Amino acid sequence: MYDPSASDRAARDGSPFHGNATFAPANAALLSISHVEAPQVVPSSYFDEVLSGTLERLRLRPGLLEKVAGVRERRWWAEGQKASDVAAECGAKALSEAGVDASEVGVVISTTVTRPHLEPAVATSVHHGMDLPPSAMNFDIANACLAWVNGVQVASAMIDSGMIRYAVVLGAEDVRSMHEGTIARLQREGITRKDFLNEFATMTLGCGAAAAVIGRADEHPEAHRIVGGVSRAGTAHHELCIGDMNHMKTDAKLMLTEGIEIVVDAFNAGDELWGWRDAEKFVIHQISKVHTETLVERIGVDAAKVPMTFPQWGNVGPISLPMTLAATAPELSPGDRVIAMGVGSGLNTAMLELQW
Repeated sequence: MYDPSASDRAARDGSPFHGNATFAPANAALLSISHVEAPQVVPSSYFDEVLSGTLERLRLRPGLLEKVAGVRERRWWAEGQKASDVAAECGAKALSEAGVDASEVGVVISTTVTRPHLEPAVATSVHHGMDLPPSAMNFDIANACLAWVNGVQVASAMIDSGMIRYAVVLGAEDVRSMHEGTIARLQREGITRKDFLNEFATMTLGCGAAAAVIGRADEHPEAHRIVGGVSRAGTAHHELCIGDMNHMKTDAKLMLTEGIEIVVDAFNAGDELWGWRDAEKFVIHQISKVHTETLVERIGVDAAKVPMTFPQWGNVGPISLPMTLAATAPELSPGDRVIAMGVGSGLNTAMLELQW
């Protein structure tokens, strides 16, 4: 159950799980969560086909993406389809489901990684596309695959402070050009096994969109309370995954081992404060089969409580978590406790509890 005094107790008792490492919003709730699937299905066999020459030369077997990562397919936006337009459509859909008029929105926060340009912020295009009022702030939060959870944290703090009544936290990822660039590089002469493995994770990515509306809990008792959460940083590992607009290089092995450590540390802290292991659902950032299985084993929860969408969507960056939450929402009942667990290269993790 929701316990607003948990963080205060932790601070008084001298627990390390307080201050900026732990947050417990006083009056923030999730009003709605929506998602949009990209229309074009791209099976993993497509990468095997276009890279068949490279795989043969490097003596690598086809089917690695599905066998190792568990990614059967991912999706692309249609030719000419702008991700920011889809994000705006998804945001408008979330507002409609929440029963909130666009004129009441105080801020829209875009958490997209695959932005098409350095400036202006993607949020400016989304703000315009949603026809939000000039009084509504708009900005981007960039923190790799953790950005959506960070956006919810910022929105909750803004609501608690009285700055705004409603926030929309959203994003739409577009990895099509990154995939095309990766394929072109891996088809070149001279590519080594190491080169291939460095770009393997890129081929697990996918396109998609999600949006959430955050509002005041006292004005919406039917909404899903944001109970609290924990964050951890492991920035000694900030060079394990480095990407720009066209290229991403990843040490997948160390990303797994080091990332799991900070996630488990944060989860254990949340469990100590709020008893997270008793929750009904654990919605984690969707990466791969091996990541999911390792995390489930390490935190000791029932795998049946961990929904998986990476087999059909791939890793949709920071949007994979809210997309999975939106897809899981119809299965949830009032009073269910949901732990949303985000992690991103850097390394950083942040997770929060939602009371359905």
